Amino acid sequence: MIKLLSSVFIKGKLSVEQLRLRYGVLCGAVGIFFNICLFALKLTAGMISGSVAITADAFNNLSDAGSSIVSILGFKLSSEKPDIRHPFGHGRIEYIAGFIVSALVIIMGVELLQSSIDRILHPQETDYTDLALIILGCSILVKLYMFFYNRKYGKKLSSTALSATAIDSLSDTTATSAVLICALLSRAFDWQIDGYCGCAVALFILYSGVSSAKSTIDPLLGQPPEKELIDKIKKIVMCRPEIKGMHDLIVHNYGPGRFMISLHAEVSTDENIIEMHDIIDNIERELKDVLGCDAVIHMDPIASDDETSIRLKSIVKDIIAQIDNTITVHDFRIVKGPTHTNLIFDAVLPFGFKVGDREFCSQVMSLVSQADPSLYCVINVDRDYSK
Repeated sequence: MIKLLSSVFIKGKLSVEQLRLRYGVLCGAVGIFFNICLFALKLTAGMISGSVAITADAFNNLSDAGSSIVSILGFKLSSEKPDIRHPFGHGRIEYIAGFIVSALVIIMGVELLQSSIDRILHPQETDYTDLALIILGCSILVKLYMFFYNRKYGKKLSSTALSATAIDSLSDTTATSAVLICALLSRAFDWQIDGYCGCAVALFILYSGVSSAKSTIDPLLGQPPEKELIDKIKKIVMCRPEIKGMHDLIVHNYGPGRFMISLHAEVSTDENIIEMHDIIDNIERELKDVLGCDAVIHMDPIASDDETSIRLKSIVKDIIAQIDNTITVHDFRIVKGPTHTNLIFDAVLPFGFKVGDREFCSQVMSLVSQADPSLYCVINVDRDYSK
């Protein structure tokens, strides 16, 4: 259905941002239509059967229609061009829209739980008609279809809002399936388990809502980039033989498909600085052409052929490996003086490293001094923001 509608409403050569907006609005509009139809049908079935689970499930679909409206609004707002107040665009609004969708799911889960507990405390007889069972079965098929198309286009468009809607649709499928099983058991054995079924469904919906909310909050708070993206960046940067290494990679996420990167590229001190500047410019342009991101690259000169630097760096790396072999060293250089030699370098500590920064530096300085009293460390503690 989505494919058919897209062939009618999405035509011509469009940019990635225009495609995201058109598909986002289309998926949202189809979701609104389906959810309103399901709400009307389930509400009718709930009133006929007297089932609190079916009625609550109906209002859950109504909240889903509201969620689709929020998703469309998120796509519309996130597609706005950058302006003087928001120079990096409005892409993160989509994460907020996804969070609102998740919040609505949680609210409906709480309300369903309350209604179900009330039904357990005050049981009422339910009468599941054939029509109610048919409506529940059709609802499961519709929600499964909604899950698949929202998941498909959520991945295709890198949309957290559509991905959250897909999770919600899957939750609805599970919830309605549980209600249908409950209805069949109640009808077959005359069991009054409507309230208990409602509680189980509510807990599952709450779990799905919290999980979905977490997936939308994480990019807002800041999270490491995907390994696939890191590998692509490294491949582009390190394909130049003049680049000896790279570190301090940071990916700044401003919404789906909108990001900037900064990194340090190591170059030999023997290279011509003008030529190296030109190479760095070409790498930045290639990153923009291939990945669609703006890049800022800082050149770090290293003495790759200096035997003393290589020897001392090896000593430092071996000493640090005794403390933690996951710690890496970069930007290593030496400054010789009449009484001692300064070893200046960055040490990249993993997140969750239990030793404090000052304590770590003191530890390294002490061990290096034991190896050679004429050596003094100037350490800059760093973190790897790409992991």
